[in-house]
Amino acid sequence: MAGPTVLTVIVNWRTPAMTLKAAAAAHAAMAGIAGAITIVDNDSGDGSLESIAAEIARRGWQGRVQAVASGCNGGFGFGNNAGIRAGLPGGVRPDFVYLLNSDAFPRPDAIARLLDHLGAHPETGLAGSFIEGPDGVPHATAFRFPGIGSEFEGAARTGPISRLLAAHAVALPIPEASRRVDWLAGASVMVRRAVLDRVGLFDETFFLYFEETDLCRRAAAAGWPADYVRESVVVHIGSETTGMKRWQRMPRYWFDSRRHYFVKNHGAAYAALATAAHVAGGLIWRLRCLIARRPLRDPPRFLRDLVAHELRALARARPEPAVPCLSPSRRTS
Repeated sequence: MAGPTVLTVIVNWRTPAMTLKAAAAAHAAMAGIAGAITIVDNDSGDGSLESIAAEIARRGWQGRVQAVASGCNGGFGFGNNAGIRAGLPGGVRPDFVYLLNSDAFPRPDAIARLLDHLGAHPETGLAGSFIEGPDGVPHATAFRFPGIGSEFEGAARTGPISRLLAAHAVALPIPEASRRVDWLAGASVMVRRAVLDRVGLFDETFFLYFEETDLCRRAAAAGWPADYVRESVVVHIGSETTGMKRWQRMPRYWFDSRRHYFVKNHGAAYAALATAAHVAGGLIWRLRCLIARRPLRDPPRFLRDLVAHELRALARARPEPAVPCLSPSRRTS
């Protein structure tokens, strides 16, 4: 097959059957596109790697799909970086990297649509898909970069405040046509290899969350903006690997990632102000819920955990070193 090469990377952690379903959808969507699919097992420890490799052989996907081990569960960015570094079979470097969640299933033309868009817009560095659930309900996947204003607006969830700070809200209204955005959800996004060569791979300090926000910010700063491509459609279950729908409290790694993003891109003082803005907005929301006798809909102890995390971070003389392969149980403490 002639034309640009695409490396599709799918990270698996203890969901081999679902990962193979995503790989099968990607395999069909890669028809006519030069390249391959790399499935990265993030040290699942449950036989995932062996069962995925056996299924690749059974389906006759050798040469088009490969399974590799990352060595440890270092998180979303860590696993994707392992796949990108592995490259195409034989170690060939691709022209584009397509990142696909293990619970996301591209329509037959979804990958080609992203590739065509980047080919027609050489100034664009990243292109992301329109995402919908299995029920056909669209998901918000096009965003503005977060900041102090968005922290206050998103926590307050109050009409007058949201209208006043509409230009700061992180989630954009779901676009009806392709358009430029600040950042894209990482469930289905294609990146030029030239962008990664320029700005680097994912920051592995992020275990989960904010890693794609950070990558898009670095790309934009280097002159490579991101586009939302409405014509590329992907069905996404959402939160199957992370278990987010079953969380009782926000895990520590979410707070770690959020603060690392703000400190890295804006400084420690800005991060503290962003937390203060979130707390102020959260208190407004709690007052509204109290008056209206409505449920909070926030994870238990969320504001207390947020404040405690910020205070612990400010009390440390030096930042804690990144431990990319810290066990998931310790990351949720």
